Amino acid sequence: MREFARLYTELDSTTATNRKLAALQTYFASARPEDAAWAVYFLAGGKPRQVVPTKLLRQYTIERAALDDWLFDECYDAVGDLAETIAHILPPPSAESDVGLSVWMEERILPLRGATPERIRAALFAIWDETNWRERFLLMKLIGGSFRVGVSRLLVTRALGEVAGIDAKLVAQRLMGWVDGRVQPDADRYAQLIAPQSEFEHQLRGGQPYPFFLAHALQVGPDTLGDIGDWLAEWKYDGIRAQLVRRSGQSWLWSRGEDLITDRFPEISAVPLPDGTVVDGEVVIWQQGKPALFADLQKRIGRKTLSAKMLQELPAALIAYDLLEQDGEDLRRLTQRERRQRLEAVVAEANCPQLVLSPLIEAASWEQLAQLRESSRSRAVEGMMLKGMDAQYGVGRTRDVGTWWKWKIDPYSVDAVLIYAQAGHGRRASLYTDYTFAVWDDDPEGGRRLVPFTKAYSGLTDAEIGKVDAAIRRTTVEKFGPVRSVKPTMVFEIGFEGIARSSRHKAGIAVRFPRMLRIRDDKKIEEADTLATLQGMLP
Repeated sequence: MREFARLYTELDSTTATNRKLAALQTYFASARPEDAAWAVYFLAGGKPRQVVPTKLLRQYTIERAALDDWLFDECYDAVGDLAETIAHILPPPSAESDVGLSVWMEERILPLRGATPERIRAALFAIWDETNWRERFLLMKLIGGSFRVGVSRLLVTRALGEVAGIDAKLVAQRLMGWVDGRVQPDADRYAQLIAPQSEFEHQLRGGQPYPFFLAHALQVGPDTLGDIGDWLAEWKYDGIRAQLVRRSGQSWLWSRGEDLITDRFPEISAVPLPDGTVVDGEVVIWQQGKPALFADLQKRIGRKTLSAKMLQELPAALIAYDLLEQDGEDLRRLTQRERRQRLEAVVAEANCPQLVLSPLIEAASWEQLAQLRESSRSRAVEGMMLKGMDAQYGVGRTRDVGTWWKWKIDPYSVDAVLIYAQAGHGRRASLYTDYTFAVWDDDPEGGRRLVPFTKAYSGLTDAEIGKVDAAIRRTTVEKFGPVRSVKPTMVFEIGFEGIARSSRHKAGIAVRFPRMLRIRDDKKIEEADTLATLQGMLP
Protein backbone atom coordinates (compact mmCIF):
# COMPACT_ATOMS: atom_id res chain seq x y z
CA MET A 1 0.00 0.00 0.00
CA ARG A 2 2.86 2.35 0.78
CA GLU A 3 4.15 2.11 -2.80
CA PHE A 4 0.73 2.58 -4.37
CA ALA A 5 0.03 5.57 -2.12
CA ARG A 6 3.32 7.09 -3.23
CA LEU A 7 2.40 6.50 -6.87
CA TYR A 8 -1.04 8.05 -6.36
CA THR A 9 0.54 11.16 -4.84
CA GLU A 10 3.02 11.50 -7.70
CA LEU A 11 0.30 11.14 -10.33
CA ASP A 12 -1.92 13.63 -8.54
CA SER A 13 0.81 16.23 -8.10
CA THR A 14 1.83 16.72 -11.73
CA THR A 15 0.28 17.37 -15.12
CA ALA A 16 3.44 16.41 -17.01
CA THR A 17 2.84 13.29 -19.10
CA ASN A 18 6.48 12.16 -19.00
CA ARG A 19 6.61 12.39 -15.21
CA LYS A 20 3.41 10.37 -14.89
CA LEU A 21 4.69 7.77 -17.33
CA ALA A 22 7.99 7.47 -15.43
CA ALA A 23 6.15 7.08 -12.11
CA LEU A 24 3.94 4.32 -13.54
CA GLN A 25 6.92 2.47 -15.01
CA THR A 26 8.81 2.66 -11.71
CA TYR A 27 5.82 1.28 -9.82
CA PHE A 28 5.03 -1.61 -12.19
CA ALA A 29 8.69 -2.59 -12.50
CA SER A 30 8.91 -3.37 -8.78
CA ALA A 31 5.36 -4.09 -7.59
CA ARG A 32 4.32 -7.59 -6.61
CA PRO A 33 2.02 -9.10 -9.26
CA GLU A 34 -0.97 -9.36 -6.93
CA ASP A 35 -0.60 -5.68 -5.96
CA ALA A 36 0.03 -4.57 -9.55
CA ALA A 37 -3.19 -6.32 -10.61
CA TRP A 38 -5.26 -4.16 -8.27
CA ALA A 39 -3.30 -1.05 -9.26
CA VAL A 40 -4.12 -1.70 -12.93
CA TYR A 41 -7.80 -2.09 -12.04
CA PHE A 42 -7.96 1.29 -10.31
CA LEU A 43 -5.71 3.19 -12.71
CA ALA A 44 -7.48 1.86 -15.81
CA GLY A 45 -10.83 3.21 -14.65
CA GLY A 46 -12.21 0.65 -12.19
CA LYS A 47 -14.95 2.18 -10.07
CA PRO A 48 -14.79 0.81 -6.52
CA ARG A 49 -18.15 0.73 -4.77
CA GLN A 50 -18.48 2.47 -1.43
CA VAL A 51 -17.67 -0.01 1.33
CA VAL A 52 -18.49 2.05 4.43
CA PRO A 53 -21.39 4.55 4.53
CA THR A 54 -20.37 8.20 4.70
CA LYS A 55 -22.36 8.60 7.90
CA LEU A 56 -20.21 6.03 9.70
CA LEU A 57 -16.96 7.41 8.28
CA ARG A 58 -17.90 10.81 9.63
CA GLN A 59 -19.11 9.47 13.00
CA TYR A 60 -16.02 7.39 13.73
CA THR A 61 -13.62 10.06 12.53
CA ILE A 62 -15.16 12.57 14.93
CA GLU A 63 -14.87 10.02 17.74
CA ARG A 64 -11.25 9.08 16.95
CA ALA A 65 -10.15 12.69 16.55
CA ALA A 66 -12.12 13.83 19.63
CA LEU A 67 -13.73 16.73 17.74
CA ASP A 68 -17.11 18.39 18.01
CA ASP A 69 -19.46 17.80 15.10
CA TRP A 70 -19.47 21.46 14.12
CA LEU A 71 -15.68 21.59 13.97
CA PHE A 72 -15.54 18.55 11.66
CA ASP A 73 -18.11 20.21 9.41
CA GLU A 74 -16.08 23.42 9.32
CA CYS A 75 -12.98 21.43 8.38
CA TYR A 76 -14.86 19.60 5.65
CA ASP A 77 -16.28 22.84 4.24
CA ALA A 78 -12.77 24.30 4.11
CA VAL A 79 -11.14 21.23 2.53
CA GLY A 80 -14.00 20.14 0.29
CA ASP A 81 -13.03 16.45 0.20
CA LEU A 82 -14.08 13.86 2.80
CA ALA A 83 -11.02 11.61 2.46
CA GLU A 84 -8.62 14.54 2.72
CA THR A 85 -10.50 15.96 5.71
CA ILE A 86 -10.28 12.62 7.54
CA ALA A 87 -6.57 12.26 6.75
CA HIS A 88 -5.84 15.75 8.08
CA ILE A 89 -7.65 15.69 11.41
CA LEU A 90 -6.80 12.20 12.71
CA PRO A 91 -4.01 11.87 15.30
CA PRO A 92 -0.65 10.41 14.20
CA PRO A 93 -0.38 6.60 13.92
CA SER A 94 1.33 4.53 16.57
CA ALA A 95 2.69 1.93 14.14
CA GLU A 96 3.58 1.37 10.49
CA SER A 97 2.05 -1.11 8.08
CA ASP A 98 3.84 -2.99 5.30
CA VAL A 99 0.68 -4.69 4.04
CA GLY A 100 0.37 -4.76 0.23
CA LEU A 101 -2.50 -3.33 -1.82
CA SER A 102 -4.00 -6.75 -2.60
CA VAL A 103 -4.16 -7.72 1.08
CA TRP A 104 -5.72 -4.39 1.95
CA MET A 105 -8.40 -4.85 -0.68
CA GLU A 106 -9.18 -8.54 -0.29
CA GLU A 107 -8.77 -9.04 3.45
CA ARG A 108 -9.35 -5.67 5.07
CA ILE A 109 -11.47 -3.40 2.87
CA LEU A 110 -13.90 -5.50 0.82
CA PRO A 111 -15.03 -7.59 3.87
CA LEU A 112 -16.32 -4.35 5.45
CA ARG A 113 -19.18 -4.10 2.94
CA GLY A 114 -22.32 -4.98 4.89
CA ALA A 115 -20.41 -5.48 8.15
CA THR A 116 -21.87 -4.43 11.50
CA PRO A 117 -21.12 -0.89 12.75
CA GLU A 118 -19.08 -2.35 15.61
CA ARG A 119 -16.85 -4.30 13.21
CA ILE A 120 -16.47 -1.28 10.94
CA ARG A 121 -15.48 0.92 13.87
CA ALA A 122 -12.82 -1.52 15.04
CA ALA A 123 -11.45 -1.91 11.51
CA LEU A 124 -11.26 1.82 10.86
CA PHE A 125 -9.52 2.50 14.16
CA ALA A 126 -6.97 -0.20 13.33
CA ILE A 127 -6.42 1.23 9.85
CA TRP A 128 -5.91 4.75 11.15
CA ASP A 129 -3.49 3.56 13.80
CA GLU A 130 -1.02 2.07 11.30
CA THR A 131 -1.13 4.41 8.31
CA ASN A 132 0.39 7.81 7.60
CA TRP A 133 -1.40 10.78 6.05
CA ARG A 134 -0.77 9.73 2.45
CA GLU A 135 -1.93 6.15 3.02
CA ARG A 136 -4.99 7.22 5.02
CA PHE A 137 -6.03 9.62 2.27
CA LEU A 138 -5.83 6.89 -0.37
CA LEU A 139 -7.55 4.28 1.79
CA MET A 140 -10.44 6.62 2.59
CA LYS A 141 -10.83 7.21 -1.16
CA LEU A 142 -11.04 3.45 -1.73
CA ILE A 143 -13.31 2.80 1.25
CA GLY A 144 -15.59 5.74 0.43
CA GLY A 145 -15.85 4.82 -3.27
CA SER A 146 -14.45 8.19 -4.44
CA PHE A 147 -11.13 7.07 -5.93
CA ARG A 148 -10.15 9.21 -8.93
CA VAL A 149 -6.71 9.89 -10.37
CA GLY A 150 -5.48 12.11 -13.16
CA VAL A 151 -4.00 9.48 -15.46
CA SER A 152 -5.32 8.23 -18.77
CA ARG A 153 -5.86 4.60 -19.61
CA LEU A 154 -3.58 5.11 -22.62
CA LEU A 155 -0.73 6.12 -20.32
CA VAL A 156 -1.24 3.01 -18.20
CA THR A 157 -1.06 0.77 -21.28
CA ARG A 158 2.10 2.56 -22.44
CA ALA A 159 3.75 2.04 -19.07
CA LEU A 160 2.80 -1.65 -18.95
CA GLY A 161 4.00 -2.12 -22.52
CA GLU A 162 7.37 -0.58 -21.70
CA VAL A 163 7.82 -2.64 -18.53
CA ALA A 164 6.75 -5.90 -20.22
CA GLY A 165 8.52 -5.21 -23.51
CA ILE A 166 5.38 -5.72 -25.62
CA ASP A 167 3.26 -3.54 -27.90
CA ALA A 168 1.05 -1.15 -25.92
CA LYS A 169 -1.80 -1.89 -28.35
CA LEU A 170 -1.65 -5.55 -27.32
CA VAL A 171 -1.84 -4.47 -23.68
CA ALA A 172 -4.87 -2.32 -24.52
CA GLN A 173 -6.56 -5.33 -26.12
CA ARG A 174 -5.89 -7.55 -23.12
CA LEU A 175 -7.04 -4.85 -20.76
CA MET A 176 -10.56 -4.79 -22.20
CA GLY A 177 -12.98 -6.05 -19.56
CA TRP A 178 -10.59 -5.55 -16.64
CA VAL A 179 -12.69 -2.90 -14.94
CA ASP A 180 -16.04 -4.68 -15.25
CA GLY A 181 -15.69 -5.66 -11.59
CA ARG A 182 -17.16 -9.16 -11.90
CA VAL A 183 -13.75 -10.81 -11.90
CA GLN A 184 -11.39 -9.90 -9.09
CA PRO A 185 -7.86 -8.80 -10.06
CA ASP A 186 -5.14 -11.28 -9.12
CA ALA A 187 -1.54 -12.25 -9.91
CA ASP A 188 -2.55 -14.70 -12.66
CA ARG A 189 -4.57 -12.09 -14.54
CA TYR A 190 -1.69 -9.64 -14.27
CA ALA A 191 0.72 -12.28 -15.59
CA GLN A 192 -1.54 -12.75 -18.61
CA LEU A 193 -1.70 -9.00 -19.10
CA ILE A 194 2.06 -8.55 -19.44
CA ALA A 195 3.00 -11.96 -20.89
CA PRO A 196 4.95 -12.25 -24.17
CA GLN A 197 2.69 -12.00 -27.19
CA SER A 198 2.66 -15.71 -27.97
CA GLU A 199 1.37 -16.76 -24.55
CA PHE A 200 -2.13 -16.67 -23.03
CA GLU A 201 -3.69 -14.99 -26.08
CA HIS A 202 -6.20 -17.80 -26.60
CA GLN A 203 -7.26 -17.62 -22.95
CA LEU A 204 -8.21 -13.97 -23.18
CA ARG A 205 -10.85 -14.17 -25.92
CA GLY A 206 -14.20 -15.39 -24.60
CA GLY A 207 -16.56 -12.42 -24.61
CA GLN A 208 -13.77 -9.86 -24.53
CA PRO A 209 -14.37 -6.80 -26.74
CA TYR A 210 -11.78 -4.85 -28.72
CA PRO A 211 -10.44 -1.45 -27.63
CA PHE A 212 -12.72 1.20 -29.06
CA PHE A 213 -11.54 3.47 -31.87
CA LEU A 214 -12.40 7.08 -30.95
CA ALA A 215 -13.02 10.14 -33.09
CA HIS A 216 -11.43 13.58 -32.99
CA ALA A 217 -13.57 16.72 -32.91
CA LEU A 218 -13.50 18.54 -36.25
CA GLN A 219 -12.71 22.17 -35.44
CA VAL A 220 -12.20 23.39 -39.03
CA GLY A 221 -14.19 23.18 -42.24
CA PRO A 222 -14.41 19.66 -43.71
CA ASP A 223 -13.12 20.97 -47.05
CA THR A 224 -9.65 20.92 -45.43
CA LEU A 225 -9.85 17.11 -45.46
CA GLY A 226 -9.45 16.91 -49.22
CA ASP A 227 -11.64 15.09 -51.71
CA ILE A 228 -15.06 14.21 -50.27
CA GLY A 229 -14.87 10.94 -52.20
CA ASP A 230 -12.14 9.77 -49.83
CA TRP A 231 -14.50 9.96 -46.86
CA LEU A 232 -17.47 8.01 -45.58
CA ALA A 233 -20.15 10.13 -43.86
CA GLU A 234 -22.65 8.83 -41.29
CA TRP A 235 -25.00 10.39 -38.77
CA LYS A 236 -23.66 10.74 -35.21
CA TYR A 237 -26.25 9.10 -32.99
CA ASP A 238 -26.83 10.08 -29.37
CA GLY A 239 -26.78 6.73 -27.60
CA ILE A 240 -24.38 4.36 -25.87
CA ARG A 241 -21.33 3.23 -27.82
CA ALA A 242 -21.16 -0.55 -27.61
CA GLN A 243 -19.72 -3.74 -29.09
CA LEU A 244 -21.86 -6.84 -29.62
CA VAL A 245 -19.64 -9.90 -29.30
CA ARG A 246 -20.75 -13.35 -30.45
CA ARG A 247 -18.42 -16.26 -29.66
CA SER A 248 -18.80 -19.88 -28.52
CA GLY A 249 -22.57 -19.78 -28.87
CA GLN A 250 -22.92 -16.85 -26.46
CA SER A 251 -23.40 -13.09 -26.83
CA TRP A 252 -21.96 -10.23 -24.82
CA LEU A 253 -22.81 -6.53 -25.11
CA TRP A 254 -20.11 -4.17 -23.82
CA SER A 255 -20.35 -0.40 -23.39
CA ARG A 256 -17.41 1.84 -24.16
CA GLY A 257 -16.97 2.27 -20.41
CA GLU A 258 -16.46 -1.51 -20.23
CA ASP A 259 -19.71 -2.20 -18.45
CA LEU A 260 -21.24 -5.51 -19.44
CA ILE A 261 -24.78 -4.47 -20.38
CA THR A 262 -25.98 -7.72 -21.95
CA ASP A 263 -28.85 -8.17 -19.48
CA ARG A 264 -30.02 -4.57 -19.80
CA PHE A 265 -30.65 -4.95 -23.54
CA PRO A 266 -31.78 -8.55 -24.07
CA GLU A 267 -33.29 -7.82 -27.48
CA ILE A 268 -29.88 -6.72 -28.80
CA SER A 269 -28.09 -9.64 -27.18
CA ALA A 270 -30.51 -11.95 -29.00
CA VAL A 271 -29.53 -10.68 -32.48
CA PRO A 272 -28.69 -13.83 -34.52
CA LEU A 273 -25.03 -13.31 -35.41
CA PRO A 274 -22.68 -16.12 -36.50
CA ASP A 275 -20.00 -17.23 -34.05
CA GLY A 276 -16.81 -15.23 -34.26
CA THR A 277 -18.53 -11.90 -34.99
CA VAL A 278 -17.99 -8.53 -33.30
CA VAL A 279 -20.08 -5.50 -34.34
CA ASP A 280 -19.33 -1.95 -33.22
CA GLY A 281 -22.23 0.46 -32.99
CA GLU A 282 -24.54 2.64 -30.93
CA VAL A 283 -27.32 1.47 -28.61
CA VAL A 284 -30.42 3.62 -29.01
CA ILE A 285 -34.13 3.43 -28.39
CA TRP A 286 -35.53 2.75 -31.87
CA GLN A 287 -39.11 3.79 -32.56
CA GLN A 288 -40.96 4.12 -35.86
CA GLY A 289 -37.81 3.70 -37.89
CA LYS A 290 -35.70 6.34 -36.14
CA PRO A 291 -33.81 6.90 -32.87
CA ALA A 292 -35.65 8.36 -29.90
CA LEU A 293 -34.22 10.98 -27.54
CA PHE A 294 -31.41 10.03 -25.18
CA ALA A 295 -33.79 10.73 -22.28
CA ASP A 296 -35.77 7.66 -23.35
CA LEU A 297 -32.61 5.55 -23.34
CA GLN A 298 -31.82 6.78 -19.83
CA LYS A 299 -35.07 5.20 -18.61
CA ARG A 300 -33.56 1.79 -19.40
CA ILE A 301 -29.89 2.29 -18.56
CA GLY A 302 -30.26 2.07 -14.79
CA ARG A 303 -32.93 -0.65 -14.70
CA LYS A 304 -31.80 -4.01 -13.34
CA THR A 305 -35.15 -5.62 -14.13
CA LEU A 306 -37.08 -4.91 -17.31
CA SER A 307 -40.83 -5.31 -17.51
CA ALA A 308 -42.55 -6.54 -20.65
CA LYS A 309 -44.24 -3.14 -20.87
CA MET A 310 -40.92 -1.28 -20.88
CA LEU A 311 -39.44 -3.60 -23.49
CA GLN A 312 -42.47 -2.94 -25.67
CA GLU A 313 -42.66 0.82 -25.15
CA LEU A 314 -38.89 1.48 -25.29
CA PRO A 315 -37.43 -1.06 -27.73
CA ALA A 316 -33.65 -0.87 -28.12
CA ALA A 317 -31.56 -1.47 -31.22
CA LEU A 318 -27.89 -1.44 -32.14
CA ILE A 319 -27.08 0.90 -35.00
CA ALA A 320 -24.17 -0.96 -36.58
CA TYR A 321 -21.37 1.03 -38.17
CA ASP A 322 -18.33 -1.25 -38.08
CA LEU A 323 -17.37 -4.91 -38.20
CA LEU A 324 -14.32 -5.82 -36.11
CA GLU A 325 -14.36 -9.61 -36.30
CA GLN A 326 -15.83 -12.14 -38.73
CA ASP A 327 -15.49 -15.93 -38.55
CA GLY A 328 -13.09 -15.39 -35.65
CA GLU A 329 -10.76 -13.22 -37.78
CA ASP A 330 -9.64 -9.80 -36.53
CA LEU A 331 -10.65 -7.34 -39.27
CA ARG A 332 -9.24 -4.16 -37.76
CA ARG A 333 -6.33 -3.97 -40.22
CA LEU A 334 -8.70 -3.90 -43.18
CA THR A 335 -9.70 -0.52 -44.59
CA GLN A 336 -12.91 1.23 -43.62
CA ARG A 337 -14.23 0.53 -47.13
CA GLU A 338 -13.63 -3.23 -46.83
CA ARG A 339 -15.06 -3.46 -43.30
CA ARG A 340 -18.17 -1.55 -44.39
CA GLN A 341 -18.81 -3.97 -47.25
CA ARG A 342 -18.56 -6.94 -44.92
CA LEU A 343 -20.76 -5.21 -42.32
CA GLU A 344 -23.52 -4.68 -44.86
CA ALA A 345 -23.53 -8.40 -45.64
CA VAL A 346 -23.61 -9.38 -41.95
CA VAL A 347 -26.54 -7.06 -41.16
CA ALA A 348 -28.46 -8.26 -44.21
CA GLU A 349 -27.92 -11.90 -43.24
CA ALA A 350 -29.05 -11.28 -39.65
CA ASN A 351 -32.24 -9.64 -40.96
CA CYS A 352 -33.18 -8.49 -37.47
CA PRO A 353 -34.93 -5.21 -36.54
CA GLN A 354 -32.68 -4.89 -33.47
CA LEU A 355 -29.60 -4.62 -35.72
CA VAL A 356 -29.85 -1.51 -37.91
CA LEU A 357 -27.24 -0.67 -40.52
CA SER A 358 -25.97 2.88 -40.08
CA PRO A 359 -26.99 4.65 -43.30
CA LEU A 360 -24.35 6.38 -45.38
CA ILE A 361 -24.92 10.03 -46.24
CA GLU A 362 -24.57 10.71 -49.93
CA ALA A 363 -23.33 14.15 -50.98
CA ALA A 364 -21.54 15.40 -54.08
CA SER A 365 -19.65 18.16 -52.24
CA TRP A 366 -18.73 19.39 -48.77
CA GLU A 367 -21.20 22.25 -49.23
CA GLN A 368 -24.03 19.82 -49.89
CA LEU A 369 -22.99 17.73 -46.88
CA ALA A 370 -23.00 20.84 -44.69
CA GLN A 371 -26.57 21.58 -45.80
CA LEU A 372 -27.65 18.06 -44.84
CA ARG A 373 -25.95 18.48 -41.47
CA GLU A 374 -28.34 21.34 -40.70
CA SER A 375 -31.15 18.76 -40.43
CA SER A 376 -29.41 16.95 -37.54
CA ARG A 377 -31.74 18.09 -34.77
CA SER A 378 -34.86 17.03 -36.65
CA ARG A 379 -33.29 13.61 -37.08
CA ALA A 380 -32.46 13.36 -33.33
CA VAL A 381 -28.73 13.11 -34.07
CA GLU A 382 -25.73 15.15 -32.90
CA GLY A 383 -24.20 15.82 -36.30
CA MET A 384 -22.04 13.65 -38.54
CA MET A 385 -19.16 11.22 -38.42
CA LEU A 386 -16.50 11.43 -41.15
CA LYS A 387 -14.33 8.34 -41.62
CA GLY A 388 -11.41 7.95 -44.00
CA MET A 389 -12.17 5.25 -46.57
CA ASP A 390 -8.66 3.81 -46.18
CA ALA A 391 -8.61 4.06 -42.36
CA GLN A 392 -7.96 0.96 -40.30
CA TYR A 393 -9.68 0.51 -36.92
CA GLY A 394 -7.30 1.98 -34.34
CA VAL A 395 -6.98 1.89 -30.57
CA GLY A 396 -8.33 4.89 -28.70
CA ARG A 397 -8.07 8.43 -30.07
CA THR A 398 -5.23 7.94 -32.52
CA ARG A 399 -4.33 8.93 -36.07
CA ASP A 400 -1.60 6.39 -36.80
CA VAL A 401 -3.87 4.10 -38.87
CA GLY A 402 -6.36 6.64 -40.18
CA THR A 403 -8.80 9.09 -38.68
CA TRP A 404 -12.40 9.39 -37.62
CA TRP A 405 -13.81 12.90 -37.20
CA LYS A 406 -16.96 13.90 -35.32
CA TRP A 407 -18.54 16.94 -36.98
CA LYS A 408 -21.08 17.96 -34.39
CA ILE A 409 -23.70 20.66 -34.71
CA ASP A 410 -23.34 23.74 -32.52
CA PRO A 411 -24.80 23.26 -29.03
CA TYR A 412 -28.05 24.74 -27.87
CA SER A 413 -27.45 27.90 -25.86
CA VAL A 414 -29.38 30.31 -23.69
CA ASP A 415 -28.47 33.29 -21.53
CA ALA A 416 -29.18 32.51 -17.88
CA VAL A 417 -28.82 34.16 -14.48
CA LEU A 418 -26.61 32.85 -11.66
CA ILE A 419 -28.74 32.39 -8.51
CA TYR A 420 -26.93 29.77 -6.34
CA ALA A 421 -23.31 28.77 -5.82
CA GLN A 422 -21.47 26.02 -4.01
CA ALA A 423 -17.78 25.53 -3.27
CA GLY A 424 -15.84 23.05 -5.36
CA HIS A 425 -13.83 20.06 -4.20
CA GLY A 426 -10.16 19.25 -3.80
CA ARG A 427 -8.01 22.12 -5.09
CA ARG A 428 -11.13 24.22 -5.65
CA ALA A 429 -12.53 23.73 -2.17
CA SER A 430 -11.89 27.37 -1.25
CA LEU A 431 -13.61 28.73 -4.36
CA TYR A 432 -17.24 28.85 -5.44
CA THR A 433 -17.19 26.92 -8.71
CA ASP A 434 -20.48 24.96 -8.90
CA TYR A 435 -23.32 27.18 -10.04
CA THR A 436 -27.10 27.01 -10.45
CA PHE A 437 -28.64 29.00 -13.28
CA ALA A 438 -32.17 30.26 -13.88
CA VAL A 439 -34.28 31.73 -16.68
CA TRP A 440 -37.27 34.01 -16.47
CA ASP A 441 -40.77 32.57 -16.21
CA ASP A 442 -43.25 35.13 -17.53
CA ASP A 443 -46.30 33.85 -15.68
CA PRO A 444 -49.32 36.11 -16.35
CA GLU A 445 -50.73 35.33 -12.91
CA GLY A 446 -47.59 34.98 -10.80
CA GLY A 447 -45.56 37.76 -12.35
CA ARG A 448 -42.00 37.48 -13.61
CA ARG A 449 -39.71 35.21 -11.61
CA LEU A 450 -36.45 33.33 -12.04
CA VAL A 451 -36.81 29.56 -12.30
CA PRO A 452 -33.72 27.34 -11.86
CA PHE A 453 -33.18 24.95 -14.76
CA THR A 454 -29.62 23.58 -14.60
CA LYS A 455 -26.29 23.42 -12.79
CA ALA A 456 -22.87 23.84 -14.40
CA TYR A 457 -19.28 23.90 -13.19
CA SER A 458 -17.12 23.74 -16.33
CA GLY A 459 -16.16 26.16 -19.06
CA LEU A 460 -14.50 29.04 -17.20
CA THR A 461 -10.81 29.87 -16.91
CA ASP A 462 -9.13 30.16 -13.51
CA ALA A 463 -9.17 33.95 -13.85
CA GLU A 464 -12.90 33.94 -14.62
CA ILE A 465 -13.59 31.63 -11.67
CA GLY A 466 -11.76 34.06 -9.41
CA LYS A 467 -13.87 36.91 -10.74
CA VAL A 468 -17.13 35.01 -10.23
CA ASP A 469 -16.07 33.83 -6.76
CA ALA A 470 -15.46 37.43 -5.67
CA ALA A 471 -18.86 38.48 -7.03
CA ILE A 472 -20.58 35.63 -5.19
CA ARG A 473 -19.03 36.65 -1.88
CA ARG A 474 -20.11 40.28 -2.43
CA THR A 475 -23.69 39.44 -3.35
CA THR A 476 -24.52 36.55 -0.98
CA VAL A 477 -28.07 36.81 0.35
CA GLU A 478 -28.40 33.58 2.38
CA LYS A 479 -26.39 30.50 3.27
CA PHE A 480 -27.82 26.96 3.25
CA GLY A 481 -24.96 24.81 4.52
CA PRO A 482 -22.36 24.82 1.73
CA VAL A 483 -24.74 26.59 -0.70
CA ARG A 484 -25.09 30.35 -1.07
CA SER A 485 -27.99 32.13 -2.68
CA VAL A 486 -26.85 35.29 -4.40
CA LYS A 487 -28.44 38.48 -5.59
CA PRO A 488 -29.00 38.06 -9.33
CA THR A 489 -26.31 40.20 -10.96
CA MET A 490 -24.49 37.98 -13.47
CA VAL A 491 -25.60 36.55 -16.81
CA PHE A 492 -23.89 33.56 -18.46
CA GLU A 493 -24.30 31.90 -21.83
CA ILE A 494 -25.02 28.24 -21.07
CA GLY A 495 -24.46 25.62 -23.74
CA PHE A 496 -25.92 22.10 -23.76
CA GLU A 497 -26.22 19.17 -26.14
CA GLY A 498 -29.80 18.07 -25.63
CA ILE A 499 -33.08 19.03 -24.01
CA ALA A 500 -36.13 17.04 -22.92
CA ARG A 501 -39.23 17.35 -20.77
CA SER A 502 -38.79 16.31 -17.15
CA SER A 503 -41.28 16.06 -14.31
CA ARG A 504 -38.39 15.85 -11.83
CA HIS A 505 -37.19 19.39 -12.42
CA LYS A 506 -38.91 22.58 -11.31
CA ALA A 507 -38.61 24.13 -14.75
CA GLY A 508 -40.21 21.06 -16.35
CA ILE A 509 -37.20 20.47 -18.59
CA ALA A 510 -33.77 18.82 -18.31
CA VAL A 511 -30.70 19.63 -20.39
CA ARG A 512 -27.78 17.35 -21.25
CA PHE A 513 -24.08 18.19 -20.78
CA PRO A 514 -24.55 21.81 -19.61
CA ARG A 515 -21.47 24.06 -19.46
CA MET A 516 -20.67 27.74 -19.36
CA LEU A 517 -19.70 29.17 -22.74
CA ARG A 518 -18.95 32.70 -21.55
CA ILE A 519 -19.81 35.40 -19.03
CA ARG A 520 -22.25 37.90 -20.56
CA ASP A 521 -21.03 41.16 -19.01
CA ASP A 522 -22.76 42.90 -21.91
CA LYS A 523 -26.22 41.80 -20.76
CA LYS A 524 -28.43 42.93 -17.93
CA ILE A 525 -30.23 40.22 -15.97
CA GLU A 526 -33.57 41.43 -17.33
CA GLU A 527 -32.34 40.47 -20.81
CA ALA A 528 -31.71 36.81 -19.92
CA ASP A 529 -33.74 34.19 -21.74
CA THR A 530 -37.12 32.84 -20.65
CA LEU A 531 -38.57 29.44 -19.87
CA ALA A 532 -40.59 29.81 -23.04
CA THR A 533 -37.31 29.99 -24.99
CA LEU A 534 -36.25 26.66 -23.53
CA GLN A 535 -39.66 25.13 -24.15
CA GLY A 536 -39.41 26.23 -27.76
CA MET A 537 -36.27 24.09 -28.11
CA LEU A 538 -38.05 20.91 -27.06
CA PRO A 539 -38.36 18.33 -29.84
